[in-house]
Amino acid sequence: MENPFEETPARWESLPSWLLTQTATHAHRLVADGFSAVHARGYHYRLLATLEDFGPASQAGLSRRSGIHVSDIVGAINELADRELVERAPDPSDRRRNIISLTAAGKQRLRRLEKPLAECQDELLAPLSPEERQRLTELLSKLLDHHNR
Repeated sequence: MENPFEETPARWESLPSWLLTQTATHAHRLVADGFSAVHARGYHYRLLATLEDFGPASQAGLSRRSGIHVSDIVGAINELADRELVERAPDPSDRRRNIISLTAAGKQRLRRLEKPLAECQDELLAPLSPEERQRLTELLSKLLDHHNR
């Protein structure tokens, strides 16, 4: 007698696009929950890390470098500025623009956000060995690089 609870997976469940989408959904939830537990958002981490990696920048420059849409960048910068994690200063070459800089408190906050982020990565990739994690990262980077061109 056939077990009604043992279903053959639908053909689309083995498609890479479906698998990537489902995994991305889990990844987004894990990271959002991890940052939420420490009163942060993914945008905060991305902005702080971008400023540390590339130095002070205009809002438009931060949007390009961080991958945060220009319509979302101002709100995220406002949240960080309210917490004194970034500073705004007029651009000496164009007074209509602001230059955003990382503060010492912002650098400390970035360090504190790295722990929950690492924990989320570990949870997401739990079934993979270190070598498999490395290979997955390489393959995903290759796909992303190709489609970003």
